[in-house]
Amino acid sequence: MRTTRSGETPRTAGVVFAAAVVVYFTAVMHRTALGVAGVDAIDRFGLSATMLALFSVVQLTAYAGMQLPAGQLLDRFGARSVLVAGSLVMATGQLLLAVSDEVGWALVARVLIGAGDAPIFIGACRLVAEWFPPRRVPVMVQTTGLIGQAGQLASAIPVAWLLHSRGWTVAFATLAGLGVVAASVAFVGIRSAVSSSPTSERFFSAVRSAARPHGTRLGFWSHFLCPFSANVVALLWGVPFFVTAQNRTPGEASLLLIVLTVSAMVTGPLAGHFTARHPLRRSWAVLATAGATFVAWAVLLAFDTPRPLWQLLLFVVVLGAGAPISLVGVDFARTFTPPDRLGAATGFVNMGGFTSTILGVLAVGLVLQLVSPPGAATYTLDAYRIAFAVLLLPWLVGLAGVLHHRRHARTDLAAEGVYLRPVRDVLRWRR
Repeated sequence: MRTTRSGETPRTAGVVFAAAVVVYFTAVMHRTALGVAGVDAIDRFGLSATMLALFSVVQLTAYAGMQLPAGQLLDRFGARSVLVAGSLVMATGQLLLAVSDEVGWALVARVLIGAGDAPIFIGACRLVAEWFPPRRVPVMVQTTGLIGQAGQLASAIPVAWLLHSRGWTVAFATLAGLGVVAASVAFVGIRSAVSSSPTSERFFSAVRSAARPHGTRLGFWSHFLCPFSANVVALLWGVPFFVTAQNRTPGEASLLLIVLTVSAMVTGPLAGHFTARHPLRRSWAVLATAGATFVAWAVLLAFDTPRPLWQLLLFVVVLGAGAPISLVGVDFARTFTPPDRLGAATGFVNMGGFTSTILGVLAVGLVLQLVSPPGAATYTLDAYRIAFAVLLLPWLVGLAGVLHHRRHARTDLAAEGVYLRPVRDVLRWRR
């Protein structure tokens, strides 16, 4: 049973939104910190490519695996309690990572970071849907993503500086402290615009109901298809690839990660406005972004020599657009799902991109190790070209999923009396 509170002010909505994006900003810092510490992690723990990939894979697996439970917890207990708990779990993981010098404990720390991160973004999206009018929700969700992406900038600049100037322990202990601050902000600033009483519905029954609409499944595959290329670069393999295979300095590698993030931040508002103005054409943004990503990878991997900096910059600009476009999938969940199942549906959709990211990160690490000499700690450009080419497989799977459920979602809309005119007819009418 859900009831909307009356008498709430726009100022209250602004405070809640500000608190939510602070928590999400901090979560993205936690999530992406290993991306700038990959070389340091190899030295600290004596890792191979597969083991380094495993550091990201266990974190992302915990994140993806907790999406459905996190969505259910949000539906039952509200965003504040769940976001406070998630922030504290991430802080615990970073503190454990700060003091660990054994691989086993470091992997436990990565699991805690992924599990704590799981409810943060979907909780922020739920708060946006509760506090803002429906027409503003797509733009506000993209704004949430934009501000959160700044957390990746914080990883690429101040966290990298702290890591290289003060060392591993100080850098990750500082992140743990920021996690406690984020939990405090969530406790003080977040409140729900609705009241809810826990339901007795079983977990799997609730998940099946939330994921049943073809539109929600279209959201899952949209989220699967768009962001994994950027995530593979940003979370783990970008810095080693740029430094050891493309002959770039660490400063230039950091610049490329910054440009990737800025590209996502610039694309986000544009995607939000397009989604709000053309809600029946959202899948076109997904397909266009997927096509551009394919071309960017194909051009980069076609050359067997290091590329000039301008080409690498263009490459990360194209990849960066995938993250905000993937949030179109969250908007599919919002419009095809009843409000009382929105947490579970959003969690289901959010599993998509991180499932493809897990597959991509692990596949690149495995192929690098297979095509390189035993015991290699750095990898050649040819090895990276073969490894990155494997990313075509999740791209094809995601594209097939989008096209299949797009067709069925349009059939469902037609059954409700909503018909999509072909784009050529719309353009002819406008002319």
